[in-house]
Amino acid sequence: MPSPPVYPVLPRADILAQLPPEYPTDAQDQITNFLSTFSQNRLVVLDDDPTGTQTCHDISVLAVWDINTLVEEFQRSSRGFFILTNSRALPPTEAENIIYEICQTVAQAAKATEQSVDIVLRSDSTLRGHFPLEADVAQTVFGEADAWVLAPFFYQGGRFTISDVHYVAEGERLVPAGGTQFAKDAMFGYESSNLRDYVMEKAPGRFKSEQLHSVSIGDIRNGGPEGVCEKLFGISGGGVVIVNAAAESDMHVFVAGLLLAEAKGKHFLYRTGAAFVSSRLGIRAKAPITASELHLPSPRRTGGLILVGSYVPKTTTQVDTLINRSKENNKDLAIIEIKVEELLESHESALRTIQNIVKETEQYLQSGKDTLVMTSRKLVTGDDKLSSLAIGTTVAEAVVRVLQGIEVRPRYIIAKGGITSSDAATKGLNIKRALVVGQAAPGVPLWRCDERSSRHRGSPFVVFPGNVGSESTLYELMEAWR
Repeated sequence: MPSPPVYPVLPRADILAQLPPEYPTDAQDQITNFLSTFSQNRLVVLDDDPTGTQTCHDISVLAVWDINTLVEEFQRSSRGFFILTNSRALPPTEAENIIYEICQTVAQAAKATEQSVDIVLRSDSTLRGHFPLEADVAQTVFGEADAWVLAPFFYQGGRFTISDVHYVAEGERLVPAGGTQFAKDAMFGYESSNLRDYVMEKAPGRFKSEQLHSVSIGDIRNGGPEGVCEKLFGISGGGVVIVNAAAESDMHVFVAGLLLAEAKGKHFLYRTGAAFVSSRLGIRAKAPITASELHLPSPRRTGGLILVGSYVPKTTTQVDTLINRSKENNKDLAIIEIKVEELLESHESALRTIQNIVKETEQYLQSGKDTLVMTSRKLVTGDDKLSSLAIGTTVAEAVVRVLQGIEVRPRYIIAKGGITSSDAATKGLNIKRALVVGQAAPGVPLWRCDERSSRHRGSPFVVFPGNVGSESTLYELMEAWR
């Protein structure tokens, strides 16, 4: 494949102002009415890291997928639920196996409860993840779809798709995705910003150009749900539908049209960002959860725990801001660094490092200090993709072992980064089923687990994506919860 086109960085406000006016009718009302009136397939969202819950509230997320757990979930009265696969942290073969296993068990549970399902493969809004592998695996279990829907739009994270080009907002600029640091990911790197080119790059020789379809912003804003339905209804033959969106209303209009097309017999498989999921489930946005709503103990008895494993530049900037502003404002913050070199030096060195960090962290938490435990900020990589992934796994395991060793119940727990938060939830806290309470900040999910088998049961658990928020969001969240 020749090198894909390079697109310019654009001024955000000017470009958005040039688009047609948003569709004048609130399509969320149409979605709500449709979901209430017509029987729908249960939506099962396979989330390749925990951050896909970032636009939802009052919905279950499962970290296990045995048949009994899934049957129990299918028997609950809900329109859908998440299953945390964490497949983005796995090499391709392991990801393939786990997605197949989950799909098979979901199919068995659906059959046992006499229900039908629609599958969403929720993935990164900056295009990282196992594509097209996961979609292929899902189709081997659930059958061929009329088309795959590719919809990475995520407003809260500043991810827009305009004229099929996917952009990441950086301040007041729209940067084509292929020109961002996310495109340089050691495991999931890519060059293309145009989603048509992206599909061709990730699945070379797989699709003909006529199998790549677009629902444009013009289609959405001028044609409304009926126009979207008409366009989708004419698509077949196993292609890919690219969804353009630059406002939350665009996604709502698309979903309203999609539901109309499905009611007429169309069947799609979804590879999307978080915005599609909440829209498809009819979940309306609500304000971030406040400290008073969480009923945090006052006066505080222990400190809050912040675990940072993500290496994306935005996380490092947010951590620097947290440290600097805490110091400037005389806020008590203990800082503990996990030195990656010590973890990789030897088993004995790693064990000694972890034991010392656990002891120090417990002392700070017990004294009421908010405590930041972070991996050293220099990213250590291997000679190839798989060795880099192995190093990342070692570091993630160390963060988990620190959390496993902490017996002092934290005031709250914030896990920064997708892999970090996944491992913290499932391995560190032994969460098997959690409730998505809402968001701690825009695009930042807040979970609660009340199961007896979980550690630090009932403590607020914040799943803070590595690439979401402004440079001050982490500090502002902690300040609000002090």
